[in-house]
Amino acid sequence: MLLIPEPTVALIPDTVPIKFLDRDHSILAFNERVLDWARRVDVPLLERLRFLCIVSSNLDEFFEVRAVSHLTAAQNNEQKGTYSVASFKTLSGIAHDMVARQYALYNDELLPAFAKHGIRIVSHGERSTAQRRWVKAYFERAVRPLLIPVGLDPSHPFPQVANKSLNFIVRLGGRDAFGRENEIAIVKVPRVLPRLIHMPSRGAEKGNKLFLSLSSVIRAHLVDLFAGRKVGEFSQFRVTRHSDLEVDEDDVKNLRTALRLGLEQRHYGQAVRLEVSAGCSEYLSGFLLKQFNLPAQALYRVPGPVNLVRLTQLVDLVNDPKLLFPRYKACYPKQLQPGQSFFERLRQGDVSIHQPFESFDGVLDFLREAVNDPSVLAIKQTIYRTGPDSELMLLLREAVRRGKEVMVVVELKARFDEEANINWAEMLESIGAQVVYGVMGLKTHAKMLLVTRREGRRLVRYAHLSTGNYNPGTARLYTDVSYLTADPLLTSDIDHVFVHLASHSRLPKLHHLLLAPFQLQRKLIEKIDALAQAALQGKDTRIVIKTNALTDEDLMRALVKAGQCGVSIDLIVRGACMLPAQVPGVTDNIRVRSVIGRFLEHSRVFYFRSGGDETLYLSSADWMNRNMLRRVELAWPVTDPVIRQRLIDECLVAYLHDGRDAWDLQPDGTYVLVKPADPAQRHGAQSALMARYSALKPRER
Repeated sequence: MLLIPEPTVALIPDTVPIKFLDRDHSILAFNERVLDWARRVDVPLLERLRFLCIVSSNLDEFFEVRAVSHLTAAQNNEQKGTYSVASFKTLSGIAHDMVARQYALYNDELLPAFAKHGIRIVSHGERSTAQRRWVKAYFERAVRPLLIPVGLDPSHPFPQVANKSLNFIVRLGGRDAFGRENEIAIVKVPRVLPRLIHMPSRGAEKGNKLFLSLSSVIRAHLVDLFAGRKVGEFSQFRVTRHSDLEVDEDDVKNLRTALRLGLEQRHYGQAVRLEVSAGCSEYLSGFLLKQFNLPAQALYRVPGPVNLVRLTQLVDLVNDPKLLFPRYKACYPKQLQPGQSFFERLRQGDVSIHQPFESFDGVLDFLREAVNDPSVLAIKQTIYRTGPDSELMLLLREAVRRGKEVMVVVELKARFDEEANINWAEMLESIGAQVVYGVMGLKTHAKMLLVTRREGRRLVRYAHLSTGNYNPGTARLYTDVSYLTADPLLTSDIDHVFVHLASHSRLPKLHHLLLAPFQLQRKLIEKIDALAQAALQGKDTRIVIKTNALTDEDLMRALVKAGQCGVSIDLIVRGACMLPAQVPGVTDNIRVRSVIGRFLEHSRVFYFRSGGDETLYLSSADWMNRNMLRRVELAWPVTDPVIRQRLIDECLVAYLHDGRDAWDLQPDGTYVLVKPADPAQRHGAQSALMARYSALKPRER
């Protein structure tokens, strides 16, 4: 008998051990890269301020979500995993340094630059007599009626102070109306008051744009709030609280109701950070630290407004085109023709939309046609973040009014969007839409829209998938890929997922979709391992991954193993990345870069090549453990070779050749800004894409 030898399979060798980078340090390093945009003198002035405010907003979220475990470990003097006294002190040191540089940039560079353009935030000491009269009148008319100073005593305990709210603490001399010496008072500033006020310019100042900070207005008139008392020490202050909404899903009968109750308590979670004015006395800062049960390292003394985020108001108040990025108007998707039926177009083949270079209007028009088409019988959609004022949700309401079957999977636990999503869910449910909330214990992060249409005797499905949210606002600011298809196998997969989310029935075998938490992580690891095998057999192999974060240890280990087997790997990771690059003998074949541009990088694109065979996936999922195992996520293949090559060129190659906005990760976890020696290579990927799409002919736009 002739024995036929089995094909040999190269055994993947054991990998050289690797130590991953710290996730929280990586998050703070990302904000350093964002802060660099605020420092860049080639960036328009108002945009520099906007980036400074983005860093402050990101730091707020870091403290609201990531800080509590480090703080608790420090307070209890314990070690829990990576959380300890040392981790709290290290992260606090990094955060203090970043905050100090933020305010130095604001005070020493941005404010003087604004002054050169006649834009000033006028402090009390700089105001003329006439200006002080105007401010006094404004205070009496618009501010004082909303302030209620609270003197502390046994019957007036320290008041509840909401997360990130503006407040004042005042130390008083003399006695109150009842002859008592209670010396501490708190003034809570209502959120409804604008943090910046436009002040008329007259005389020598005429023609300038003058503004007041609300805190300086209140500070100048604290004496008026405490008649008969001497105002001594005082300071503005702001406390940041742990705000990651948690619900015990094992003990919840109605998730929507439970989240509503949780939202009411979110503003009063555990304090994790205290910000005070730089000149705040040790007595007052110590008093506040004791009230909020915080250690000294949680105190941040800032030489300016305690909430830089609210300075984004200045961008809108000034609104000078010369101080902003040149206006970019997204073109209409180049694969579509305005007025052409989407259903006719999709019967010819798939369509991709590269946002924000191409307009999100293409997605809205697809849904609008489905709503208005009498042949469309059903619309199913997932909602993660859509915003409080959404044309898309209004279209779904109109679809219900027109008698179509509308099913919406609303993710109630989308962080910081819970209230808007609850409101939309209640509205749609009240008019007859079928509203479900996904799967208990899992967030539904997949972005999909399915339209079912009667065509003759058949029911035909059309779908939209996306790497980003159904939010027209962020669609102008985030880079994402939308994908429209009538592929019967792919749309069948999408329908199965919707049925699964509604009924929790078992999923049949899917044809094209990779679905988390079931097999997405496993399938990605299988693809990486297959390339490792191919590399050992001498094939030319390549992996390029574009994602927002890389923290999943199983996926990182698979990448390390593939790299050590000879696979060439490029990772374009905007934010946190725990995989160190270019470590000699460990990750020599792995390069990591982060691109920070005018738009927020948000698309997820996965490319695998072995010899001449290449596959490309788009996905809603970042390479994080939560996305792979604790969320409903999708990845789908791009089978059209023309679209695939376009996405390779625009989403991957352009970013690998970015010579202006890219940062390369070093073996020690630091990032270095790419600075090509050749000036011709100093271009940014986003700028190149804006130029490419702006050059489209008018009939294509």
